[in-house]
Amino acid sequence: MKQLLLFFILPMLLSGCFGGTGKEHTSPAETVASAPLPSQMTEPPTVPSTDPPESFVTLLEQMSLEEKVGQLFIARFPDSSAKDDITKYHLGGFVLFAKDFQNETKDSIGQELSALQSVSRIPLLFAVDEEGGQVNRISKYPAFRPKPFPSSRFLYEKGGLDAIRTIETEKAQLLNLLGINVNLAPVCDITTNPAAFMYNRSLGQSPAITAQYVQTVVKIMSQHNVGAVLKHFPGYGNNTDTHTAIAVDNRPLETLEKEDLVPFSAGISEGCHAIMISHVYINALDSQMPATLSPAVHEYLRNTMHFNGVIITDDLSMKAITDTYGADEAAVLAVLAGNDLLCSTEYNQQYEAVLSAVRSGRIPEATLNRAVARVLHWKSELSLLK
Repeated sequence: MKQLLLFFILPMLLSGCFGGTGKEHTSPAETVASAPLPSQMTEPPTVPSTDPPESFVTLLEQMSLEEKVGQLFIARFPDSSAKDDITKYHLGGFVLFAKDFQNETKDSIGQELSALQSVSRIPLLFAVDEEGGQVNRISKYPAFRPKPFPSSRFLYEKGGLDAIRTIETEKAQLLNLLGINVNLAPVCDITTNPAAFMYNRSLGQSPAITAQYVQTVVKIMSQHNVGAVLKHFPGYGNNTDTHTAIAVDNRPLETLEKEDLVPFSAGISEGCHAIMISHVYINALDSQMPATLSPAVHEYLRNTMHFNGVIITDDLSMKAITDTYGADEAAVLAVLAGNDLLCSTEYNQQYEAVLSAVRSGRIPEATLNRAVARVLHWKSELSLLK
């Protein structure tokens, strides 16, 4: 089995097909000007081919089925059981929320995350939503920054991309200092309706300018070894909040490709290794399943947009998912659809559901292996696997 796994994975790694490596461009504007629309992309972005780290190959050989399943979960940080859950569920990482930073300091958080890393056999992803503006998990507390990070919309209106570069550099340095290796940002959504859910979190500019913004943020985060996550694919548009209800996008694919998908295409070209997928129903691609659980949407992202990095679900506890599918079935369907990391609050039961589906054959082991390989490759790009 080990030989078969290596035979399957290594050719992909050696060909560089796992996504970008943060390659340099002369300027974001020049990159956007030359980048094709998603439907015009005929081959993956050009990236250097590199040999996989020896530790990566050795780790793949040694992992148990239980460890592989655990790597698919980036779990909501628990109140008290983090150490136990790391060893019990072999988790890929944690997402920390504002309450996890309350009454903490830079030193205390850094020490806590370092201690948790020492418990895990496979290095952990530690992620936050530090978008700026409406969504700040860390900088809302004066112990970490005198004032919360402003929104990208505010920064762009005040000082354009230069203002964004300054703040994003400071943000990446702070995250790096704390041991946070992933920021669930930048927001790539193009939202024009002030009443829409994503309006205050979006840049509020044209597809071309938003693409420049996305490339700028991805490049800065890469320089500071913090993983960027493009979200929320294929774009929220002016839809409602999927935390509380089902959202449906009826626009034709041609419109999405000329507008909402342009920033994602730019982020892929810039070498971003991860994309978060939304719970919106995209009728142009699949009217039966939300994007998170839709094989058709994932196939479009892989085959048309040539993204070969990590696909992350939005939180599977949102009502747009749980009201229809329930926690266990949603997790299994998410893996079958093509997701590599599951953002999970109910990870204890969802881990068991996915493990059972692999053991029964419902989830093919080859599907599991592909997802784990992408997660480990991302960790190696973040210098977590040495």
